[in-house]
Amino acid sequence: MPRLTESEQQEIIRYIEADKPLPDKYRFLLFEDKREVELLWNGKTNEVSNIVLPFQVIEQVDEPRSEKDTKMQMSMFDLDERGRQLKGWTNKLIWGDNKLILSSLKNGPLRDEIEKQGGLKLIYIDPPFDVGADFSMDIEIGDSTFTKKPNILEEIAYRDTWGKGADSFIAMIYERLALMRDLLAE
Repeated sequence: MPRLTESEQQEIIRYIEADKPLPDKYRFLLFEDKREVELLWNGKTNEVSNIVLPFQVIEQVDEPRSEKDTKMQMSMFDLDERGRQLKGWTNKLIWGDNKLILSSLKNGPLRDEIEKQGGLKLIYIDPPFDVGADFSMDIEIGDSTFTKKPNILEEIAYRDTWGKGADSFIAMIYERLALMRDLLAE
């Protein structure tokens, strides 16, 4: 443990006498807490959702393969006479609340299939913005500047949609990132 200077010792004593919390720099000098980096925010919890909801197939896009491709891929997949894959992993596009989907993938019946395939290779989520600004662009046409008024869909798609504060945004994104980490391949 590094030695504290006389002035550091006096400063620590002042904090204790004033019944104030020690600054982090002293916490790490005095105690054997090996955490090097930690994100802290109001309301932080390490709990992650473990909800399991059923998935419903709405549409399956499975283009038949050409005869040439079918012969080339016979060893990879079991295919029917039309060149459609009969079994094994297929890519999935899942629409819905990404926290519920990630939790269902992690804790539900697809988990074994995901692990057999070595984990997920790609997860795309589209979280809300928390930048404090709406998005629009002025367009210069010749010597004039034109501001296009957004239609209703653009207003919804490109506005700052979070608006609940940084602490709740970090809590929301943290839970999703923790679920993704557990599902992704190494």
